[in-house]
Amino acid sequence: MLGWQADSSAEAIMAERLSAEARKSALAELTGWSETAGREAIARTFTFKDFNEAFGFMSRVALVAEKGDHHPEWKNVYKTVEVVLATHDAGGVTRRDIDLAKAMNAIARQLGVA
Repeated sequence: MLGWQADSSAEAIMAERLSAEARKSALAELTGWSETAGREAIARTFTFKDFNEAFGFMSRVALVAEKGDHHPEWKNVYKTVEVVLATHDAGGVTRRDIDLAKAMNAIARQLGVA
């Protein structure tokens, strides 16, 4: 029971909505990400050399997202992947979104996308 309580507390902290100032500060460290107009979310478009590379990126991100139980809103058209991140339960951007964005950037870098 104690382990569950500890995990629950960690999830609560991770799912706490970031203030506008904290969101802007986090975005300053996230290459390519910006605030989404009309809603409290962050977004980025990744462009790869072809469909296989884009799909490979999505597959690798999907494993990270599933492990963290935090899933992106995304769309793929040929070599482009458009991503929007927000924590629906919190009504905006949380640390979980920032961490997933960092993971996406790292995976993209491994594939040669800055």
